Amino acid sequence: MITRELIERINYLARKQRYEGLTPEEKEEQQTVRQEYLAAIRARVKNVLDAVVVVDEPGERHLDTCTCSHCQPPEKPPVEH
Repeated sequence: MITRELIERINYLARKQRYEGLTPEEKEEQQTVRQEYLAAIRARVKNVLDAVVVVDEPGERHLDTCTCSHCQPPEKPPVEH
C-alpha cells in the first residue's frame, strides 16, 4: 500500500543520495522502499485491468472466453511451400 510516509521516505532518500550520498544501509532501504512502491503500483494497475469488461454496441458483454467473430483474431491463411 502506498502511504504518505512511504513516498516521503523515498523522496528523502533520493534527495540525500543526490546531495550527500547514502550509507550502505540506506542504499538497501532505498531499494526496499522503491520495490514496495512499485509492487503497489503494479497491484493497482492489475486491479484496474482485471475490472475492465469490453462492451459491444448493442450492450453485449464480451469476456476472454467469447467466441464471436468480433472477438476472435482473423484466421491466418495456410502457408504454401
